[in-house]
Amino acid sequence: MNKVLITDAVHSSIIHAIEKLGFQIDYIPKMPYENLEPIIHLYSGIIINSKIIMNKQMMDKAPNLHFIGRLGSGLDIIDLDYAKVKNIEVISAPEGNCNAVGEHAIGMLLALSNNLIRADNEVRNFKWHREKNRGFELLGKTVGIIGFGHTGPAFAEKLAGFKVKVLAHDKYKKHFTSELRFVKESSISEIQKKCDIISIHLPLTPETKFLIDQSFFDACVKAPIIINTSRGKILKIKDLIESLERKKLKGACLDVFENEKPESFSNAEKELYERLYKMENVVLSPHIAGWTKESKKKIAETLIWKIQEHMRIRSNL
Repeated sequence: MNKVLITDAVHSSIIHAIEKLGFQIDYIPKMPYENLEPIIHLYSGIIINSKIIMNKQMMDKAPNLHFIGRLGSGLDIIDLDYAKVKNIEVISAPEGNCNAVGEHAIGMLLALSNNLIRADNEVRNFKWHREKNRGFELLGKTVGIIGFGHTGPAFAEKLAGFKVKVLAHDKYKKHFTSELRFVKESSISEIQKKCDIISIHLPLTPETKFLIDQSFFDACVKAPIIINTSRGKILKIKDLIESLERKKLKGACLDVFENEKPESFSNAEKELYERLYKMENVVLSPHIAGWTKESKKKIAETLIWKIQEHMRIRSNL
């Protein structure tokens, strides 16, 4: 019998749906990466989240593998070129959590603009500082979105009711704002010149790694707020911190970081992140922007129909 391995927690619907396709499921939601290589040869399909890296070495150990399902959108953990060489279909589900990411980015931005994190902490400590916590409104601001795949448009949709100007850039798309007429297609340089807020919605690739660095911040005219809910290594954290300290940036909302394992911090990294954590003009969260109860189900639903389509095509070959 063909077998599929699921290495992370999933909505139960995906297990039942894949079983109906004739697969036996091995559900090991806390599968350690080092335990995968000795058994990967047993499987026709694998469904992973972020902790399992599907590189050349792993795929070479998987002669029966014909699909990799990714619970979410980021494909930087999969060697896509080698998957093509091995004729392994890579199936992701960015449609499943893009709304969650868009809502999370809005939430972080509103928390920052209204000083909610600091104000909440002060009230809990019997402090009542109204003027100190006077915020600012989004109305009339200009927001830049870099990357307009799935999460970029989802964020833009949430901005519609705030009556902001939205400039969007996507290097690989043209005429992509036809359904969002309040969004203007733009260049990165125009976003740097005109925007009060800049939100990053890019995949991590060799091209985008550390795209957002000191030179990017130095080219920004209005000391913007930077939002990153995409991938940590798109943004150089040291350059961000220094730009915040120099007031080249007004603030930052970060859900992703260069190193997302605090227990592995070097002394230099610990010192660097401590500088960030002391700042009151930043809002931070532990890579949970797409992590909602609803997105867990929607990611499963998206993967189900894409795997079903993959199997339909495969059966007709």
